[in-house]
Amino acid sequence: MDELIDILDSEGNMTNMTAMKSEAHKNGWFHQTVHIWFYTSDGKILLQQRGKDKDVYPLLWDVSVAGHIGTGEEIITSALREIQEEIGLTIASSDLEKIGIFKSVKNHNEVLKDNEFHHTFIAELKMPLNSLQKQDSEVEALKLVSKKQLSSELKDVSKFNYVPHDILYYETILKEISHRINSI
Repeated sequence: MDELIDILDSEGNMTNMTAMKSEAHKNGWFHQTVHIWFYTSDGKILLQQRGKDKDVYPLLWDVSVAGHIGTGEEIITSALREIQEEIGLTIASSDLEKIGIFKSVKNHNEVLKDNEFHHTFIAELKMPLNSLQKQDSEVEALKLVSKKQLSSELKDVSKFNYVPHDILYYETILKEISHRINSI
């Protein structure tokens, strides 16, 4: 779905420009997204298999929930909206813990340059997997994997069909979730 988004400079600062998401991707303009990683108290991490019709990385396993931040939309509002849309879960803003902003530059082809700043959150998943309702147009499947399994599989992302985020990004996610699980 195309939507109007804010354009950033290469350092993540607002430029006071807006564009349709498709135009930003075509021109390689930086923009903002939200990434939300859910974990359970027993050490599992919720993964989303991207929809089969996605422009990039169809059917690969990825972050629990992700999406673009609309023009003028607050980051937290966007995160809560994406959670509701993609997995049918309503949570409070206080359930989200921001762990960082990650710059991502992915030039997929001449007409799709995905230059983003991921506002990244973690949150405890307090309901069973089977109670989540995936958005069929965006999400093919959902699954829970142990932190240990995910850590092992990320050593060869292509073999295990994961989106090829930077390894430092994945390591940060695992470290931050580990701290929360150990303190529960």
